[in-house]
Amino acid sequence: MARVLYFDCFSGISGDMLIGACLDAGLPVDDLRRALGSLAMRGYDVQVRHVLRCGISATRFEVCEEVHEHQSDLEHGHDHHHHHDRHPVHRHHHPHRSLPEIFTLIDASALSSAGRDRAKALFQRLAEAEAAIHQMPVDRVHLHEVGALDSIIDIVGAVFALDWIGADRVVCSPLNVGGGMVNSAHGVFPVPAPATVRLLADAPIYGGAVQNELVTPTGALLATSYASAFGPVPAMSIDHVGYGAGARDNPGTPNVLRLLIGHAAAPGTSERVVVLECQIDDMNPQIFGVVMDRLYAAGALDVYYVPVQMKKNRPGTLLTVVAPPDRQAALSSIIFNETTTIGLRHHEVERERLVRETITVDTPVGQIRFKLAHRDGRIVNAAPEFDDCAALAAATGRTVKEIQAIAIQSYGARAHTGGQDS
Repeated sequence: MARVLYFDCFSGISGDMLIGACLDAGLPVDDLRRALGSLAMRGYDVQVRHVLRCGISATRFEVCEEVHEHQSDLEHGHDHHHHHDRHPVHRHHHPHRSLPEIFTLIDASALSSAGRDRAKALFQRLAEAEAAIHQMPVDRVHLHEVGALDSIIDIVGAVFALDWIGADRVVCSPLNVGGGMVNSAHGVFPVPAPATVRLLADAPIYGGAVQNELVTPTGALLATSYASAFGPVPAMSIDHVGYGAGARDNPGTPNVLRLLIGHAAAPGTSERVVVLECQIDDMNPQIFGVVMDRLYAAGALDVYYVPVQMKKNRPGTLLTVVAPPDRQAALSSIIFNETTTIGLRHHEVERERLVRETITVDTPVGQIRFKLAHRDGRIVNAAPEFDDCAALAAATGRTVKEIQAIAIQSYGARAHTGGQDS
């Protein structure tokens, strides 16, 4: 089964939170240390420790200045007595490396070939975002976020960590960006910061009660570069969970990024759908058929009408449409344009469906297709295709009921003798 990774960004995302979550989910600290050490950069160390965020145990990953270079051990678990020799890096207040310099570091690193290409592509995208904001060529942009030591560690460390997880598919929740104002090298800006907004692009975002920056440019870069889809948790079985801690302990909401690592559910068993509903009591009933045809043509999975009694004791019709979530906008437009409703409800639900296949069965009156439904590898339903039965009934002068009975008898005999699907 495909390996699935889910970014649960209910309290935002940053590079250090992502690395912390991967460590919390089982990434070996020593492996990460070797990968970062291969960058051949001096003057820093990293701390890895367990912390509490709103009562939730999480792993905090932090880049620190190294005052005494001989004390370069990688901390993990509880705090060491050496803490006075290391100081957290103040972001954007360190010498910045140019994009070519960063590429040289990456090319000499211990990342895999694919990892090196991914890391360079991430830095290139980050530099292009900064250049677009400041209206200057990429090679002239002041690389505040790109070239700072902590950002280099965060991005390269995240690439190594995500390669270690080895997910076939990455899905991300809508991102809580926070609120308030944030200081930058160019002044004070509203949250999310300009570079973060540009990197988030079409990703779904929202603001919460916490008035702090919850999604950093590096976090936005990683989430949007790795995720192939945004939305609720996909159908999956969970093997590992990791919590990566942010620097602050915000009251009310754990300041953590949660990673869910597991395997996709068996194909065809579970999926998310959107349900659209409205009641109509003032429309020409001839239009309902047209509406149904157009909804199906636009991608609806199911459309049905139910008679209802509405206000003022009027008889009406409940229209219900079931569809993939990405068809919601198109189907809503059809409903509003083609019917007289002035309101529409919608909600997403999980639906379970059986794995289906179609086979052809030879019968004494001709070939008839059968629709089979499987659950856990066992056939739980088999039904002859009605259109085939109706066509053979018309051709042979028999009733549809007779043709259906013949079809079922033939299928039963075929199944008993172990006939092969055709």
